[in-house]
Amino acid sequence: MGLSSLFAESHSLGYADLLVFVAPLWIAVAVGVLVGWVWRPKWAYLTGDDDDDKLSSSPKFSTFLNNLLELPTTILRSNSHSLPSPCPETEKVKSGFVTDDDFRHLWKLVEVKDGGPAWIQMMDRSTRTFSYQAWRRDPENGPPQYRSRTVFEDTTPEMVRDFFWDDEFRSKWDDMLLYSSTLEACKDTGTMVVQWVRKFPFFCSDREYIIGRRIWDAGRVYYCVTKGVQYPSVPRQSKPRRVDLYYSSWCIRAVESRRGDGEMTSCEVMLFHHEDMGIPWEIAKLGVRQGMWGAVKKIEPGLRAYHKARAAGAGLSPSAEMAQINTKVSAERFMNERDPTEEEVTGGEKPTGKNIPKILVVGGAIALACTLDKGLLTKAVIFGVARRLQSQNSLKLKRGRSDQVKQLPCRRQLKLAWLSTLSLAVCKAIHLLEMLSL
Repeated sequence: MGLSSLFAESHSLGYADLLVFVAPLWIAVAVGVLVGWVWRPKWAYLTGDDDDDKLSSSPKFSTFLNNLLELPTTILRSNSHSLPSPCPETEKVKSGFVTDDDFRHLWKLVEVKDGGPAWIQMMDRSTRTFSYQAWRRDPENGPPQYRSRTVFEDTTPEMVRDFFWDDEFRSKWDDMLLYSSTLEACKDTGTMVVQWVRKFPFFCSDREYIIGRRIWDAGRVYYCVTKGVQYPSVPRQSKPRRVDLYYSSWCIRAVESRRGDGEMTSCEVMLFHHEDMGIPWEIAKLGVRQGMWGAVKKIEPGLRAYHKARAAGAGLSPSAEMAQINTKVSAERFMNERDPTEEEVTGGEKPTGKNIPKILVVGGAIALACTLDKGLLTKAVIFGVARRLQSQNSLKLKRGRSDQVKQLPCRRQLKLAWLSTLSLAVCKAIHLLEMLSL
């Protein structure tokens, strides 16, 4: 259609026809304004003190878009791992950062006794030297949670334990780690507090993590807990943005080789991970699904390189030495516990009802898509989020979770249906406007 004919034809459009085209666009603008007014990312500082809340003042939606589209902060790859001298935080390192309650919670996750939602399988892939399976679940309040099971051939639990704890060597295979430093280390319990800065995609700023970690040894079954902790000695900065809600823990144990020879020469790693990275969870899930296998494939070559370095006589790094200081524990006593009234302690990783409403997800996706592109990317983002919301609602009905769904007010179900319809209508309107702009 030529441009002149388009203008000629546009004069014949009546007021009603014009309203049909413009109304959905105004709806999209209204949703964007609503998002800009409601958006308050204080959930990025859920576990902070009152002073932290003051630091985490709510930015405008324009600031959010600027942060979302900015190039990552340039940080030189550097590491500081010499164990620090004692400081006032040492006593807390010994007893308060990572406790036996964190071990109890991880054990329940491994044994599927934590009482959480059912896991939905996402991936099942393997190579000649390792196999990988992944699951996801969506709690009522909190970011998506992930569970994975990786089995490495021809290695030991001790080697894998040291490998994951060795921050100095991690920088050689984990290209997302820009900076790491050991802030505290307790020689009695093996508890550490470390600082990480991780690289994020080009449209996000880098992220800073203050991580407390500790290992329990249950007869060569290693329960490794790492989680975000508060550490006032390191002040919060605007860049990189600090991630407070972070949980990444794993259980490492020897298993039988898949060669079928009956030898326990393989190592199983059960990982449980979730974090609030400061972006809408629905969009984060799409990114995780796309990049999961690529990230996993980098781990196995790194482990083999670690094998070779240790075999060549490379000494243990300070963080790898700390990995060998474990708290001895008997897991059998936990297997016999049957106290349903016991409060589950999750080390502060559960948020306090700060889940992002679905209207923010839809509105944010529309605004983001409209700012990024006018073509296929626009439709892909909006359709993807809308269909994701619809599929989640129907999946809950089909999976026997009707007891939970029935508790939802009818108004909420109508709201979800209206949001899905609205997003599709806006997408259609944008598509028509694109056709008119050709």
